[in-house]
Amino acid sequence: MSDKVWCDPYFKHLVGYDKGVMNAWFPILLSSLSICAVASAFTDSPKQIKPGELWPDNRGKHVQAHGGGIIKLRDTWYWFGEDRTQDNAPDKRYVACYSSKDLVTWRFRNQVLKTTDPANLGPGFVLERPKVYYNAKTRKYVMYVHLDDQSYRAARVGVFTSNRVDGDYEFKTSFRPLDKESRDIGQFIDDDGSAYLIFESRPTGGFYIAKLSEDYLSVEKEVCFVHAPLEGGGLVHYEGLYYLIGSRMSGWAPNPNLYATSKTLEGPWPDFKDIAPPKTNTYGSQSTMMVKVTGKKKTTVIFMGDIWHPQTQWDSRYLWMPLEIGDGKLWLPSPAPWTIDVRTGETVVDGRG
Repeated sequence: MSDKVWCDPYFKHLVGYDKGVMNAWFPILLSSLSICAVASAFTDSPKQIKPGELWPDNRGKHVQAHGGGIIKLRDTWYWFGEDRTQDNAPDKRYVACYSSKDLVTWRFRNQVLKTTDPANLGPGFVLERPKVYYNAKTRKYVMYVHLDDQSYRAARVGVFTSNRVDGDYEFKTSFRPLDKESRDIGQFIDDDGSAYLIFESRPTGGFYIAKLSEDYLSVEKEVCFVHAPLEGGGLVHYEGLYYLIGSRMSGWAPNPNLYATSKTLEGPWPDFKDIAPPKTNTYGSQSTMMVKVTGKKKTTVIFMGDIWHPQTQWDSRYLWMPLEIGDGKLWLPSPAPWTIDVRTGETVVDGRG
């Protein structure tokens, strides 16, 4: 029997007059009503982003886009991230793609990556922090990932491509950008459309901002080395300044994330400061990206963070909040449910007007 029948008010007439039938079907009915409730919530919810809570997609399943990145194509955002679904095949690594027109309700598109050790890194190989770029010249979608062996000694990036944003991505190459070790990666697309890779290089005690080649399949040149032992790097250009955020290195455990500003990508990037009260450890999250939403009335910058659950990674959550940003200052307010109007760029945080 289809979900549509279960949701039909007439269903009560099918079982309502036979106690035995009702007892037999009641658990199934409750389960089906839950499905109906999820579907209703997806279409009829007040469209709030609720940091730290389960984030259901259009199927009612928790969004699996950990360590992810977002690109916008026309009026649609696409969110890519590590798919840590509990029943995934253990010998493969997965990346999921979701789409949204409001940044709140997300529709599952595809497991765009389902790969078994593309660079022969051995059992337990690592594939993390996928970031996708669209190359207008080649009309290809190019995905960068942190690709590593189980001991994190390979420290490489992997590159995959697809002809469709939500298509099946194929492995192209793996390398160390600028011949440097590369672990956590971030992406940045400047206002002029130039594409950059951000990657942490532990031996040099910092991270690099590097410009991608014309076809995005390799790294063209170093733009800047930021001498700060940080990972989870994210960049945004806002009102004439570049803002750079990063996380201290503490494994899965959260820590106080930091930011710095510069008038140019080349730096310098002096005086890293806290983005939130240090004792909160960034409210239990780790930076992964900043998303700029340019509306008709306001430009909002969203902090994207991961709340990792290392023992139950499929249950890891997300902390998204609009940043207080401007005049060289950046601050992540305490998490609370909030709404955004992507047309105007305006946000409303519960209890704060």
